[in-house]
Order: sequence, then structure tokens, then C-alpha cells
Amino acid sequence: MTGGKRQWWTWLPAVALVVLAAWPLVDYWLTNPDDQRLVDLDVYRTGGEMIREGRPVYEFFTPAPQLLPFTYPPIAALLAVPLAMMSWTTAQWVWTIGVFAALAVTVWFSFKQAETDRKPLLFALAMVCCTYLMPIRDQVRFGQVDILLVALCVADLLAVRPKWPRGFLIGLATAVKLTPGVFLIYLLITRQWRTFWMACFVAALLTVLPFAVIPQDAAQFWFSALLDPERLGSNAATTNQSVRGMLIRLYLPDLLTSAIWVAIIAFIGWYGFRGAYRAYQAKDMVTAVALTGLMAVLLSPVAWIHHLAWVVVVLGAIVGDGRDRVRLWVAAGVWVYYVVPVPWWGVSLKALEIPVLSPVLGKIVQNGYGLGAIALVWLLAAWLPKRRGILGN
Repeated sequence: MTGGKRQWWTWLPAVALVVLAAWPLVDYWLTNPDDQRLVDLDVYRTGGEMIREGRPVYEFFTPAPQLLPFTYPPIAALLAVPLAMMSWTTAQWVWTIGVFAALAVTVWFSFKQAETDRKPLLFALAMVCCTYLMPIRDQVRFGQVDILLVALCVADLLAVRPKWPRGFLIGLATAVKLTPGVFLIYLLITRQWRTFWMACFVAALLTVLPFAVIPQDAAQFWFSALLDPERLGSNAATTNQSVRGMLIRLYLPDLLTSAIWVAIIAFIGWYGFRGAYRAYQAKDMVTAVALTGLMAVLLSPVAWIHHLAWVVVVLGAIVGDGRDRVRLWVAAGVWVYYVVPVPWWGVSLKALEIPVLSPVLGKIVQNGYGLGAIALVWLLAAWLPKRRGILGN
């Protein structure tokens, strides 16, 4: 987004538009039955409560019917202590506001290339559109942390003159949840050495720190809980849109599934990181970040739908400066695809039990978001550079 400086009050209509558009979503999920409301936030908050009470973090489960364990590294439990000190109602509102603040940061940096004199209007429209992406709706529904981690990585890499040591935020995100660690690979292959070492230092420091503060919990996570994939929930569930999740739903022998998975993610990783490297060389930083973010989804053994919050950055990369109508139409198509509940259409199609159609097409549609993420890797790594070449920008 470009444009001259404006008085703060010129942004008020944009903020009002975003609030009005987001309110139905917020009101719906924050008035949900209590045992269905922001269930992941309840996990974070209870983890912080375990720290306060000196009880084992990785042995508790949230109350029925959820029965969810704490699955994050121990530093996340330490950072969740302030949430545990709030009332449940206050924590819900603080966290939800934080989700939208993180989305605003992500939208700001992802769409900053767009050339317009109506910056507040573009920001408001982008915020409204991204709010209703299913991965973002799920951030609000579950009280999830993913968009906060996306915002940290995006700000770290796309801020022109950051007021923090570049790499610090990536290190923090990686320590809190392991999947942003893909950005360490990106920094390594693009030879951003200072940023790489800063990110490694922060991630390592925040990983080691809990051994001094909560040593038993730290040991239990790294040597026990981390090695149990079932703690994350049913890996075969529709919401797991990772490559491994898609393969598990084929119900092949475990050894064959693992072999195919390793081969596929090796290729996707090579192709995706190569695309990110080329985007970095072309000084298209938003595309480089978007591709790396997609790697966090596709290479992970488990990637729930809300992990696809990276679609916000993908949309910003496709829109670019906003002058190419073809790119705008493609972005609109991607937006619609991730607004509608494609995987659940696949589940419904399978339930119809139509011979051939249900087991084949139904399963493909059930994997729609994961397959779509693979297509987005090709779109950003192959189609977008050719499109830029055609237009000479």
C-alpha cells in the first residue's frame, strides 16, 4: 500500500467498516455454548494455570467434551500465564482483539505493494475479505494462535526498518510453535546470515529457558509429548490438510504411507524453497514469505485448516501492485475457494455413497484445501514469475 501521510481520523471509516463486518463472526463464536467456545484458548489458558499451580503441564486435559491436552513447547505455557491470571470472559475478548490486530499487521504488510491513493479503503476491504477466509474464521472460532505467528514472521521479514533485531520475531514464533521453523531454512538458503543467527539464537534461548524454570515439564515435552502425534488429535480427520493427512485418509499400509509422504514432501520442499529463493532474488519479498509459509503447512505432519492462515499472505502476493487485472481475478478465485467449506463438501459427497463418484471425487474434494495449497505453491513459484515477465513488472 502506498500513499501520502494522512491524519489519523481519515482511518476511522475504515476501522468502523472492519468492526461492522467482523462483529457478526465475533458475536457468533463468543456467544457459543461455553464448552464449545474458543476451545484452543482454553488449552493455552489452562497451560498457564498449571504453571501457576505447579502442576504438570503435559498431563492435564481440558474439561469434557473437548478433553484437549497442551501440545505446544513449554515456553508457550510460560507465556500463557498472563491469560491464566485473567477471567475467562476477559481472556476471550483480549485474545479475539489480538487475533484481529495480528490479522491487521499481516494484511498491512502483505498488501503494501498495492498502488492506490485510497489506502484506508484498500486496507478495510482487504481486512473484511480476509476475515471471512475459513482459516481466519477458525482463528476466531477456536481462539487459535496461528495468525499471531504469521504476523510475527511477516513483520520480521517485510518491515523496511524494523525497530527490533531482524530475526527476533521469527525466533519467537519458532519457539512457541515449531512450524515457523521453515523460515530458518528460508533464511539459510537466501544467505540472510545476520537474521538467521538472530532467529536461531532467540529460538534456542526460549527453548532452553524452560529447563531452568520448569525443568520437568520441559523434559516431558521434548522427550515424550512431542513424540506422540495422537496428542494433536485424529491425524486422519478432515481438518488435517497436510500432505500426510491426505495420505493417511487413503488407508494404505503405514510403511507405504510414510515412504510416499517423505518422497512427496521432499519434492514439494525442494520446489517451494527454490521458488522462495527465486522470489527473493527478484526482490518479491511477499511472494518469498508466502511460499515459505505454505511450506509450514504442507511439510508438517499435521496441518489443521486454521494453519492455512498463510493464505492471507498468498493473496497479497498474487494481488501485487494491483495493476494486473488477471492477477486480481486469480486472487478473487483463490479467496472464494478458501471462503467456502470445500473439505466438508467432500465429506458430504462421500456420505452420499454414490458408486465411484463418492469414494473418488468425494475424497479429492475432502482434501481440497491441502491440494489447493499445493496448487498455490505452483501458482506463486511458476505462474506468477511468468505473469510478471509478460507485463514487465
